[in-house]
Amino acid sequence: MTRRAAGPPAKRRAAFPAKGKGAKAVITLGLPKGSLQESTFDLFRRAGFRLTVGSREYFPEIDDEEIDALLLRAQEISRYVEDGVLDVGLTGHDWVVENGSDVVEVCELFYSKATARPARWVLAVPVESRVQRPADLEGKLIATELVATTERYLAQHGVRAKVEFSWGATEAKAGLVDAIVELTETGRSLSANNLRIVDTVMESTTRLIANKGAWEDARKRAKIESLGLLLTGALVAQGKVGLKLNVSGENLEAVLAELPSMRKPTVSSLWGGDWHAVEAIIDESVAKVIIPRLKRLGAEGIIEYPLNKVIP
Repeated sequence: MTRRAAGPPAKRRAAFPAKGKGAKAVITLGLPKGSLQESTFDLFRRAGFRLTVGSREYFPEIDDEEIDALLLRAQEISRYVEDGVLDVGLTGHDWVVENGSDVVEVCELFYSKATARPARWVLAVPVESRVQRPADLEGKLIATELVATTERYLAQHGVRAKVEFSWGATEAKAGLVDAIVELTETGRSLSANNLRIVDTVMESTTRLIANKGAWEDARKRAKIESLGLLLTGALVAQGKVGLKLNVSGENLEAVLAELPSMRKPTVSSLWGGDWHAVEAIIDESVAKVIIPRLKRLGAEGIIEYPLNKVIP
């Protein structure tokens, strides 16, 4: 099922900057509205941008004169990027695949808040269903928002079944159809609705995608690459903290042996004696364990500080 935005891309693109910065903007950016909006705004904040938008507005204010932003459903963003209405956007890899969008995937932005694994589109049935494998769906009815991908999945398994588009609340339709294909991170919601997972149709993470024409434009590409670098740096920093401490020469080796780091700790000599300053980036989860150990090994002046961005 293919749904294209109405009107020629050039006409729709021309109307867009009127709501924003117009000629000052280098790129037009599509941001996902809905379930990903809050986490996306938080990611931009940690990357150094300030985004504000009213509850009923679709044109966020961003403190960067070179960016015009627009809120859209994640399902639509890849189409607008492919058409050139947007230069760049954040959306799930699932919707890029579902729409068959010919775009540049700049980077993966894996910021799932519920699990350390990608989100999954799964084939699910009521617990009491006799369906145990995809082949059991021959001639059956399946409801999903991911119609084209589900049809390709069934074809790969040699199954002929009817796939109908679901406008939402797909889990509630499991008793009205034979199976559903639904997005899940942990599977808990499906279990709570008395549903059983039969198979994984595809996995997906959020991607920063760019229009191919914009990617070939040197100025736009530089801005897009800078945006990707900052967003990726904010994600790398998530769950990590910086650690600073002082230690005498006689205890330095023992402290370094205990201290984890992204690569190697930074060690510099303090003026006027056999003392050293040590700095490292560590996982926040181990800080509470390792700081008392470092103190017992002779470290002094230990400082833990938060991080916004870590650029690999």
